[in-house]
Amino acid sequence: MTLSLYIARRFFSSFLMVLAIFFGVMLLIDIIDQLRLLSGQNAGIGAALRLAALNVPESLYRILPLITVLAAVALFMNLARTSELVIIRASGRSGLRFLVAPILVSLICGMLAVAVFNPLVAATTNRYEITRAQLTGGGDNRLSITPTGLWLRQGSGTGQTVIQAARADAFGTELTDVTFLIFGSDGQPETRIEAATARLEPGAWALSGATRWPLSAANPASGAESLPDGTRIESDLTAKGIRDSFGTPSEIAFWALPAYIDGLDRAGFSSLAHRVWFQMELAQPLLLAAMVLVAAGFTMRPARFGRTGILVLLAILSGFLIFFLRNFAQVLGANGQIPVALAAWTPPVAAFMMALGLLLHVEDG
Repeated sequence: MTLSLYIARRFFSSFLMVLAIFFGVMLLIDIIDQLRLLSGQNAGIGAALRLAALNVPESLYRILPLITVLAAVALFMNLARTSELVIIRASGRSGLRFLVAPILVSLICGMLAVAVFNPLVAATTNRYEITRAQLTGGGDNRLSITPTGLWLRQGSGTGQTVIQAARADAFGTELTDVTFLIFGSDGQPETRIEAATARLEPGAWALSGATRWPLSAANPASGAESLPDGTRIESDLTAKGIRDSFGTPSEIAFWALPAYIDGLDRAGFSSLAHRVWFQMELAQPLLLAAMVLVAAGFTMRPARFGRTGILVLLAILSGFLIFFLRNFAQVLGANGQIPVALAAWTPPVAAFMMALGLLLHVEDG
């Protein structure tokens, strides 16, 4: 038990050290990018530092598997250099038993990352987008997703409403040059409403400068009527829901993803990318454990055997390859080309099994 705790503490210290190094380097690079972004604005180094501090956690979270493989390589190389690996083997402990401690630590780190760090990343990413829009003044068209403007669709018990707007504010709560196409329960369009602006209030859109056409009439143009300012159209959308709909799934906290996916399905939006991301987050601890096994398969050997540099390079390249394949599978899953479970779970499971097979081949018990 004492030896296991010692190895676990060494691996956790190595993990924190690599994490801190990457955070420092990425923070410096991001500060330079933010200074370039804020050039010409009335903002200084303090604003750039604030933006960088809000933006770096998301990038750091995405490369956690690479950080894990580097931390494992550093651990095994340090143990080999101080001959601790030789002493551990001489005490009668096999390599596979020795790896139980770092694997458990990687699993715990993965679970903490998903349960705690993920919501923190989502919060900082959303705050970064809002702060950047406020500093640059470029948030008015941030939600436009097509050349014709912004498209939304909301659901209700009686039918669907399609919303098209020329542009939206940074928060998605005020639309300009907006058109509402209201469908009935039979799926046929019933009403068309055009408004100069539409402001999202709790439970409804408040319209200004609106005109309504009854599409069920024989001549819709003859039945057109102007609506008074403040006319309300019932809506189940929220400002956060609209903003998140046009962001990446990583901008939504892990614990909020199931309810958000259900909301997307009810409103008629595609939730495929969010489903893939949710399953990938569930598989994150297994991926980190696989990275530890990959590093052990190449570098958990006495230094006197030689070829240390080549083996370290192979371990790092293997980690990068697994990371690339995971991201590639995510793209395929988000595009619907492979099933969600296959996209999320195949890379970590395959990496774990292949690394375990390598260890069983090179270890002697």
